[in-house]
Amino acid sequence: MAQVRSLFDKIWDQHVVRSVGEGVDLLHVDRHLLHDLSGARALSEVREKGHKVHSPQLALSTPDHTLSTAAGRDENSTENSRRLAALLRGESASHGIAHFPTGHARQGIVHVIGPELGFTLPGSLLVCGDSHTSTHGALGALAFGIGSSEVTHVLATQCVRQRRPRRMRITVGGALGAGVTAKDLILHIIGQLGVDAGTGYAVEYAGPTIRGLSVEERMTVCNLSIEFGARMGLVAPDQTTFDYLADRPFAPQGADWDAAVAAWSDLVSDADAVFDHEEHIDAGDVAPQITWGTSPEHTVAVTDAIPTPGDLADPIKQSLAEAALDYQGLTAGAPIAGTPVDWVFIGSCTNGRLSDLQSAAAIARGRRVAAGVTARIVPGSMAVKAAAEAEGLDRVFTEAGFEWREPGCAQCVSTNGEFVPEGARCVSTSNRNFVGRQGPGARTHLASPAMAAAAAIAGQITDSRSL
Repeated sequence: MAQVRSLFDKIWDQHVVRSVGEGVDLLHVDRHLLHDLSGARALSEVREKGHKVHSPQLALSTPDHTLSTAAGRDENSTENSRRLAALLRGESASHGIAHFPTGHARQGIVHVIGPELGFTLPGSLLVCGDSHTSTHGALGALAFGIGSSEVTHVLATQCVRQRRPRRMRITVGGALGAGVTAKDLILHIIGQLGVDAGTGYAVEYAGPTIRGLSVEERMTVCNLSIEFGARMGLVAPDQTTFDYLADRPFAPQGADWDAAVAAWSDLVSDADAVFDHEEHIDAGDVAPQITWGTSPEHTVAVTDAIPTPGDLADPIKQSLAEAALDYQGLTAGAPIAGTPVDWVFIGSCTNGRLSDLQSAAAIARGRRVAAGVTARIVPGSMAVKAAAEAEGLDRVFTEAGFEWREPGCAQCVSTNGEFVPEGARCVSTSNRNFVGRQGPGARTHLASPAMAAAAAIAGQITDSRSL
């Protein structure tokens, strides 16, 4: 009798080179994404140690973290990019790795270009020296971030040691309401489950609501899996996945494509597959979300009040909530809507794709950014930028008073020097609202592109459905 297995088990088992004991396996890596922060240094280390890159054809590199996103930027626009983007370009050439430098039509955030190029494929095991590598699980891949020393190890061996995680399934049923997005859904899940709920798990997202999401929406969900502690998040590939990947530059072609789709179609959890933990979410309970504190679990519906720390049962979470409110300059019990904002950032590997910009543009069209608000739109890739400009979205944004920028990570992590000023309040479509994440003393509220655009127009946190 065939073994009953989950989607995760099927892919993991296909990649085990050998078991090394105590639940740890040596895994073959199919795809390796490299960026300017972790990738440049790792490639240098491989060369300095006298090693060769084991399989350069399985790697792809591009600068994203350190690049300025200002119009007319180049690799010398910031001190970090002058050193690291140039180093990544040179080392990639030396090792024979495909590289898309600043200004190239395929440059962009690694977690945006991997899927859009068809470099990310169902059933593959993909790694990158970046925690939000979980994004690629949206296409039915096992994708996870690795540390800097592991990046070097993968380059030299095409293998990585990993402890096998437990299996969690989150099943989402019901219909998302009008104006409610995938970003709202995953923020709601994190808010309900807490930031530690996924620790030690590989999370499969399932159910009719997930099946109804586009691939780009699934990417947003999987991207934020790491924010409730999960090692990775994934969605079983289906016709939506295949339609998205068809004719992508790095995807199989012709007869190879037909064979690949046939194999990918078997990548589903068996009907009787057993998970270590199950959660069920009703999409009808989800409203547009906004974070209020300094953790992704500090999230509420925009129609709700800011929580009172004393209402939390866990004394540690009480203390953290009190500190978060103090840092954010907010009052417990007050409505979150109406809170004035100074900055808006729309972009990142979470929400920098074309559909994200379309959602924001629908709010911005025919309106103006409120006085005193700095609002920036940062496409996730050169391809996204070109597609948006072909639709005239850049004009929609600039006519409304938004800044139209060049692709990069920008104010998600601010390693390019683009900070939110100290004390300023920013509604951001990125993935982390930690203390100082967008700059020393910056106050960050995570939200969907529609909610962020609405905040820019209103000059305050507001329900995007009201505009």
